[in-house]
Amino acid sequence: MPFPIVNQVQTSLQSSKHYGITSPISLALPKEADLALTQKLTEALKPYGVFEEELELQRRILVLGKLNTLVKEWIRDISETKNLPMSIIENVGGKIFTFGSYRLGVHTKGADIDALCVAPRHVERSDFFSSFYEKLKEQEEVKDLRAVEEAFVPVIKLSFDGIEIDILFARLALQTIPEDLDLRDDGLLKNLDIRCIRSLNGCRVTDEILHLVPNIENFRLTLRAIKLWAKRHNIYSNILGFLGGVSWAMLVARTCQLYPNAVASTLVHKFFLVFSKWEWPNPVLLKQPEDCNLNLPVWDPRVTPSDRYHLMPIITPAYPQQNSTYNVSVSTRAVMIDEFKQGLAITDEILQNKAEWSKLFEAPNFFQKYKHYIVLLASAPTEKQHLEWIGLVESKIRILVGNLEKNEFITLAHVNPQSFPGPKEDSEKEEFSTMWVIGIVFKKMEGSENLNVDLTYDIQSFTDTVYRQAISSKMFESDMKITAMHVKRKQLHQLLPNLVIQKRRKHSTEGVRLVNESSLDLSLDSDNSMSIPSPTAALKSCPFNPNTNPLRNSPVPLLSNPSDTQPKTDAVGSAIPSGGVPNGQKSASASAAGPAASKPALTRLVSSARTTNRTPPPMGTPTPKPAAKRTGSPLAEEKAKKQKVEEDPDSETGVCRDGTAAELEAKSSVELMSGEEMTESQGEVKMETEMKDSEERSTPSVPVPEKTLNTDLSDVPLLPANPIPVVKNSIKLRLSR
Repeated sequence: MPFPIVNQVQTSLQSSKHYGITSPISLALPKEADLALTQKLTEALKPYGVFEEELELQRRILVLGKLNTLVKEWIRDISETKNLPMSIIENVGGKIFTFGSYRLGVHTKGADIDALCVAPRHVERSDFFSSFYEKLKEQEEVKDLRAVEEAFVPVIKLSFDGIEIDILFARLALQTIPEDLDLRDDGLLKNLDIRCIRSLNGCRVTDEILHLVPNIENFRLTLRAIKLWAKRHNIYSNILGFLGGVSWAMLVARTCQLYPNAVASTLVHKFFLVFSKWEWPNPVLLKQPEDCNLNLPVWDPRVTPSDRYHLMPIITPAYPQQNSTYNVSVSTRAVMIDEFKQGLAITDEILQNKAEWSKLFEAPNFFQKYKHYIVLLASAPTEKQHLEWIGLVESKIRILVGNLEKNEFITLAHVNPQSFPGPKEDSEKEEFSTMWVIGIVFKKMEGSENLNVDLTYDIQSFTDTVYRQAISSKMFESDMKITAMHVKRKQLHQLLPNLVIQKRRKHSTEGVRLVNESSLDLSLDSDNSMSIPSPTAALKSCPFNPNTNPLRNSPVPLLSNPSDTQPKTDAVGSAIPSGGVPNGQKSASASAAGPAASKPALTRLVSSARTTNRTPPPMGTPTPKPAAKRTGSPLAEEKAKKQKVEEDPDSETGVCRDGTAAELEAKSSVELMSGEEMTESQGEVKMETEMKDSEERSTPSVPVPEKTLNTDLSDVPLLPANPIPVVKNSIKLRLSR
């Protein structure tokens, strides 16, 4: 499919109109060199499958046409059953609108289509999820039909003639739906319920973006390049705290506004220039926000205190204006800003003809970037449960990142949006698992100072939140597990596919494409996730032996103790708002590691689910931007805390005062005291692992309902009584020079 480069005369006509909330930075017209570089950029993008063939595009148009006809027939049938006058039935209308990457014109090969079914006022949402669902079921081309009526934005998902489509529903306060309906009209929002407003939002934002850029073709080519770059550099995932498709589109649109006559090669360079120097948290706005007096909540830090703590606000242009990047954390912002700066350096070279565009799209070596990693494993016994489970776990990983950021000894927690198939605990038992990898940067130590780092609370509160959500949504099943491990860089190949590690170590774009090609095509436009679950792939493991090297005799250490086969659940009462966790006590081990410690440190951090309650944090106070760090404690303090835990029934591992039911809590504690050699000459880390197992009995707990500070992390209702034996593990690291 051709993507023409707009000539100088045509672009000069665009400069007469003012775009954005400020005047342009430059009105310079493109030079011949810019046009040549843009052509080279187009050629560099083609091998990555970002352009769809004309035949495939026509197939999409045909499928959407069939779907649109089905909607009109369905609405007409509904109108007849409700005895509407024939004059209205003849013109009742109904229409399918598209939004997202397809509507923007930047979808990739095999990408799904986001669609919206717009119906008149006499068609109910219940009709959409009943009679229209049944009508779709009758179509031969429709496969994998499923309805998610209780979602935040209710949706019907299906595959129509091999094309994945998500259909939302909006019922307007109109008697008929005209063909030329413009969804950007704010008046359409009057008298609508909140679910319809949410459903309309995607179309309204997409349409506004297209109306706010000086030249759509230049915008599209630039956005294709930036989205591919973001995907290749592992910073494309809204759900994990990076940016999703809409956010990237708005950043590119703002760049186009600032350089209205520039072509794509220049715009890509200016994109990195602008946002590597952007003074966050100043918001990115495509237009001045307007108030329609419909009393809908909008992003406004002057009115809403929690909006003041958003770290990287990018505001949608359609009413009600929202921040599309509320998931961004300190770490993810730092990673993205660093990538912006590197992108600027590379495009500087490209514009000076010192490098080719292919260099911009080379995937960095995430698995060689950090010395320490946390590997998070989510497993379930069946494929269906696994898909549900990893969806929930992935949606909460940003909580874990926020928790780790709060630790005073951690300066960065970088989660890789790419997921990988996980190993099996029992080779004879069917199990499906997925892994995520988080790179950790520990604080640099001064002199010979030793650091005692306890990550138990950070990971425990994350797993507690996930289990609580799973139980409250009635999704939890026995054998659904979360396991976390601390892994050194040189041990990563034990858990990750050999192809990934070997190819990435060579900095080869071809090697990375072997791993990422399917996700590049299928997931590039996803705002929610970039995980690629491969339930069938698994690695064989063997049990831990505290007295032997766990890597010496087996490719992968067992990810949980034998007691982990017990069903796990969670009942901790403290919800963790975005960007922070409740203040809690942390302890750190001060046990010294041997100077010649040489055992590898591929060890489990936490597998957690405790039926205990913690005092909920005070509500109503937003988490400050520069998050307060939690401190570690010396050994003496830690021992005192351990004694207090045993004596105080209301402590963190204790129970509520009004506990009424009796149940057993199995607590298996794995304490890892690790000493590091962090000399500049070696660059390698030596760690020694000790393990201690203990079991305690405790009286049961009574769940306490509470609300989260940020509704984006979901309100968690009352936890149902479900006495399940559970396991808690802990990690304590001793880092020394």
